[in-house]
Amino acid sequence: MTTRIWTAALAVIGDEILSGRTQDKNVAQIASWLNVQGIRLAEVRIVPDRTDAIVEAVNALRARNDYLFTTGGIGPTHDDITVDAIAEALGVDVVFHPKAVAVLERYYETRGGFTEARKRMARVPKGADLIENRMSGAPGIRFGNVFIMAGVPHITAGMLDALTGTLEGGLPVLSKTIGCWVGESEVAELLRAVEKSHAGVAIGSYPFFRDGRTGANFVVRATDAELLERCIVDLTREIEATGRTVVAGGI
Repeated sequence: MTTRIWTAALAVIGDEILSGRTQDKNVAQIASWLNVQGIRLAEVRIVPDRTDAIVEAVNALRARNDYLFTTGGIGPTHDDITVDAIAEALGVDVVFHPKAVAVLERYYETRGGFTEARKRMARVPKGADLIENRMSGAPGIRFGNVFIMAGVPHITAGMLDALTGTLEGGLPVLSKTIGCWVGESEVAELLRAVEKSHAGVAIGSYPFFRDGRTGANFVVRATDAELLERCIVDLTREIEATGRTVVAGGI
């Protein structure tokens, strides 16, 4: 019996990528994240900020893959045309999503106010759902098998985290959590090294401040139970080697 391979494509949108002014970091992190979901990144295209180019890329890529992800061009400025172009590709109008408006209104209440420019970030193709963004307020957008995300890598990462385990793919995602009273930055390199040495694993870091102390929970995700267990054991050992106590199941 042949196992079905689920595929995804990525359209990286932005003149700044093509000009070399900005180096893309999303291809690697999206590819790694998809791998953990049991989905293969089959192709990547870098697309200029031109409506016709975005429409053509979106329709071509979504037709031959199970999923299409896009990054870039969903900010508050006039040259952020991704939402309009994708709506055109999908054959629907652009509307303000009421939940997105409410989220942004709340977010900018203490950050200079909810301006007309910022309200642009609540525009979605009609019929779309939102992807939560805990990093900067403005949500990502999901329309069927198309996922429209920010271009800023740490915001993209947060949106991917919100999608973890929600896509139909090759294998279910398994996870285990450990916690430690430690500043996230103090173990950042350690986390990167452990993740890199366990191909097929993703480690999410979730810092918190509680009882006057800084701590973090680390969620390890994989589709292979044995690989997941090996990574948890190794991560626990590496953190404990720094003289800290690890709490199984998280804090």
